[in-house]
Amino acid sequence: MWSAPPAGKVAVGAILWLTGMSGGGKSTLANAVAPLIAPTRRVEILDGDEVRLHLSKGLGFSREDRDTNVRRIGFVARLLAKHGVVVITAAISPYADTRNEIRQLAATEGIPFVEIFVNPTLDALVKRDPKGLYKRALAGEIPHFTGVSDPYEPPTHPDLEIRTDSESVDASAARIMALLEKRAIL
Repeated sequence: MWSAPPAGKVAVGAILWLTGMSGGGKSTLANAVAPLIAPTRRVEILDGDEVRLHLSKGLGFSREDRDTNVRRIGFVARLLAKHGVVVITAAISPYADTRNEIRQLAATEGIPFVEIFVNPTLDALVKRDPKGLYKRALAGEIPHFTGVSDPYEPPTHPDLEIRTDSESVDASAARIMALLEKRAIL
């Protein structure tokens, strides 16, 4: 069970940044990993869809608006992590330079940052398509759709790559937990 740090001392949290294309399994993984962390650390999930609805309402899908959304997620994640929370973000965050900016800001504040690339094949995403978005994007009905009509810049050196098209959720969550333990985050 989680216990508070000694009086007067706040344990530093961490940011676990799940990035990848829509429907890849970021939210599923976040929801699988959070209860594994919860017995020993405070944990919070910042889901990209929920943040867009509540903190970034009104933003479109231009590069500038996407970057603004990612920066907002990064700001909230750093704020929570400074107070000892392990924050799991599940957001497409399509642009490498913006993800790197968030990583650098976390490093400047002494917050561990772990980038997880959730990377099923595009074919698997199109077949899975839980929201029907790829079908509509490929038909030209959704402009600025990441990975179809807008770019997704994959991480060049992620801390971990998860292939959700060939690995179970439990196996992926176990690999994430092993990395967090190896990095002494847990």
